[in-house]
Parts: sequence; C-alpha cells; structure tokens
Amino acid sequence: MNTLIKGKVVHFDDRYLHVELEDERMISTPISWYKELQNASLLQLKNYTFICQGTGIEWPDLDYHLSIESMLLSQIQKKAA
Repeated sequence: MNTLIKGKVVHFDDRYLHVELEDERMISTPISWYKELQNASLLQLKNYTFICQGTGIEWPDLDYHLSIESMLLSQIQKKAA
C-alpha cells in the first residue's frame, strides 16, 4: 500500500477489535485473531498508544504491537478466502 493508514481511536467489544482511521474508515477484525489481546483484561486493552506515526498500535502492558496495515490486509485476505 502506498499511503499511510493511520489510526485515530481503538474500540473493543465482546468479539471485535475496531480501529477508526484518520480518514473516518473503520477496520473491524475478530479479537480471536489476536490471542494476546483476547486474553487481556479490559484495563490492559484500554492502555494502548499509536506508534510509528500512527500506523501501529502498542499495548505496553502486554508488550504487543499491531500494524494497522497488516490488520487491514488480513481482513481483505480472510474475505477473499
């Protein structure tokens, strides 16, 4: 992908990780794709920060990092399968 996909806000519900992008799009993927996040407490999930100029998400309490671009690509690949 040629343009930077930057996150704005992260939300969770019982089944999904939702990332709102700066351009107002929303990416939603099953939380079950991310075992570290699936097993985390709500407090740990809420403690995130955007890294790499907004293109990644870090959960410092979990020592876990997620690329927003890879999240989007995984979503596209799963739908195509």
